[in-house]
Amino acid sequence: MTSVRRFATLVAAAALVVTTAACGGDASADDARITLTVDDFGNFGYRGLLREYEAAHPGVRVVERVSDFTQHHEDLARRLDAGSGAGDVVAVEEGYAVQFRERGGDFVNLLDLGAGKLAGNWLPWKWDAMLSADGRRQIGLGTDIGGLAMCYRPDLLKAAGMPSDRGSVAKLWPTWSAYIDAGRRFRAAGLSAQWTDSAGNVFNQILAQQPVGYFDRQENLALETGPGVRTAWDLAVRMVAAGESAKYVPYSAQWRAALQGGRFATMTCPAWALGWIQQNAPATRGQWDVTVVPGAGGNWGGSWLTVPRQSAHPREAYELAAWLTAPEQQRRIFLETGNLPSAPALYDDPGVTGFHSPFFSQAPVGRIFTDAASRKPTQYIGLHNAAVRGLVERKLSQVEIGQLTPEQAWREAVAEARKVR
Repeated sequence: MTSVRRFATLVAAAALVVTTAACGGDASADDARITLTVDDFGNFGYRGLLREYEAAHPGVRVVERVSDFTQHHEDLARRLDAGSGAGDVVAVEEGYAVQFRERGGDFVNLLDLGAGKLAGNWLPWKWDAMLSADGRRQIGLGTDIGGLAMCYRPDLLKAAGMPSDRGSVAKLWPTWSAYIDAGRRFRAAGLSAQWTDSAGNVFNQILAQQPVGYFDRQENLALETGPGVRTAWDLAVRMVAAGESAKYVPYSAQWRAALQGGRFATMTCPAWALGWIQQNAPATRGQWDVTVVPGAGGNWGGSWLTVPRQSAHPREAYELAAWLTAPEQQRRIFLETGNLPSAPALYDDPGVTGFHSPFFSQAPVGRIFTDAASRKPTQYIGLHNAAVRGLVERKLSQVEIGQLTPEQAWREAVAEARKVR
């Protein structure tokens, strides 16, 4: 799921949270089971799997706590500082991976529990992302990766007099410039819907295709020295200037209402976003389709499961994390939610590559997303990646709503990014 994702996600957490007296502690006196708490965000697809795990492990009770994306990571940092309160198994998203990897001493070294024997379960870059530089400490087991695609509403494109089948739609946007041109054509039809949901989602998708992001491998800020961020910025600003953005904050309540109401025609979609659409707009089943993203492929987002050192049951927590991230469970999660597996063995699995999503008009999402992942450039994620990404996205949002000019916003973004420590 997601990504290197900073989505300002709001989740209906109450339905998934079970209150316990203490995280990772033992259950009540009349229940001899131990309790393991899983902290995550968004839709990891774990609800049914956790009940299945409990049935196969009668001595274990599992509680899932689902939080807002940003709050989840802030809470993890705060709980690590306090030395208590973290779950036994805690998800960490790509944008925060380096930050928490630098705090390796606060997490169980999974190599001590046998994780090294499982390294081949993941794409090499996925395994390496949470591995210490000397290769002696591994703190995370990979869940999903993002891949890249474009979700779109065929009915809205047809109403605008544009092609609507996924092959013809893909030909509309071989590049991001062509995507912006297609948006102008859509706007000319005078429909009430906008071309896309937000500049931020487009910006992140373009940036995910670049070889250099916010930082280079020497941890130098690359906003000015590397073309990646500026390329994504300039294209997103062009799209805003053309009036093609609906200006929603991605994954906010207003965004969800717009998603449900068909108020935008296209949406950049990493694989984990399919689960979000299904979860937040179930009535739109069959109204969306999926095709290739401009610029071919890449990756946006994905996460890992960690075991904080403060867990009272580290071995049991590791065993749960290893089971949840095993290829068999990744396959099932993909088929249910669309979260793209990070297990390369599944990329030759007909059940994955041949999967067509009934929700998304039978789109061949298995092939689309695995092809995109195979084209992923190697982009270094810096220690302060999440902080810089957040401020750049906020400046772009201010451009989008007319509070700042693009030039002023860029200058402020660079100046503020230089101060991040």
